[in-house]
Amino acid sequence: QAPAVESGGGLVETGGSLNLSCVVPGRSFSTYATGWFRQSPGKGRQFVATITWRDGITTYFESAKGRFTISKDSAKNTVYLQMNNLKPEDTSVYYCASTKSTNYRNSIAMYDGWGQGTRVTVSS
Repeated sequence: QAPAVESGGGLVETGGSLNLSCVVPGRSFSTYATGWFRQSPGKGRQFVATITWRDGITTYFESAKGRFTISKDSAKNTVYLQMNNLKPEDTSVYYCASTKSTNYRNSIAMYDGWGQGTRVTVSS
């Protein structure tokens, strides 16, 4: 799958907001879900949130619950991540990728089409 294109990162103060965008080029009928992930130095890549293309079912992982909202625009092949009340521990590089698997909540290995990422820095 062609790599996704992420944008929208930047430097914000604690409590601020950012809205990340992920364009999924070549999204097809078989693309089941797209997810946002993050990776900080010295840590593994972690799930943040996922959304299915057909039904718009969303899943939030611990780091995102209550503060982040994932959404999609199917006409634009774009997935968004609205991040509110940002904390210094949210500082990371955020990536998106997609999967054809219905096992989209359980395995990062099922995802491909990784983008270059967009850096989010939250100052204290």
